Amino acid sequence: MSSWFITGTDTEVGKTVASTALLQAAKAAGLRSVGYKPVASGCEITAEGIRNSDALALQRNSVLALPYEQINPLAFLEPTSPHIVSAEEGRPIAFTELSAGLATLREQAEWVLTEGAGGWFTPLSETTTFAEWVVLEQLPVVLVVGVKLGCINHGMLTAQAVQASGLRLAGWIANQVQPPGKRHAEYMATLKQRLPAPLLGEIPYLTDSADFDRLGQYVRLPE
Repeated sequence: MSSWFITGTDTEVGKTVASTALLQAAKAAGLRSVGYKPVASGCEITAEGIRNSDALALQRNSVLALPYEQINPLAFLEPTSPHIVSAEEGRPIAFTELSAGLATLREQAEWVLTEGAGGWFTPLSETTTFAEWVVLEQLPVVLVVGVKLGCINHGMLTAQAVQASGLRLAGWIANQVQPPGKRHAEYMATLKQRLPAPLLGEIPYLTDSADFDRLGQYVRLPE
């Protein structure tokens, strides 16, 4: 059984796009896989209940067909930092709940991908961060870099923070969050040189929704 944690250099850098790509690659490899989004803010009220689009994408691309609540046990409506909205709603985010959900998935799947919220140090309460929970679970980390101006600094800082925590940076994925600009090649060359982990793939800038069903072709699974 393999478990991985997906983090990003920031919010809106394509963690879910990269997670979807990895889940599709895991399915193509014949693995009994599942995605896990333990904490999600920015949800919507639907006929089925509170739902998050990122968590739904993970559910849709998982091999195991599981109830939404197992994929995303903690869903919050407001699109803000989880520690703010959870305090406002009086629903604390406990490590024990996150770990229990992960343990349940590990019992059923052989390949589990956990997607974080925001960046590496996203707070889950006034005293805890998502990073601390990942350390508790000792999950190897895959970093998603949204390729744009500033990504080199953000990528290096996040990689350094992951390694400083004692965890293994298993790889990184370059996600084109905008059409490649004049310095795209230089950005990529520098990231490849400076990030202390293998490049697992580069996801191009996509606009056709049909392309998101074929994301797995752009990545390889971490080892």
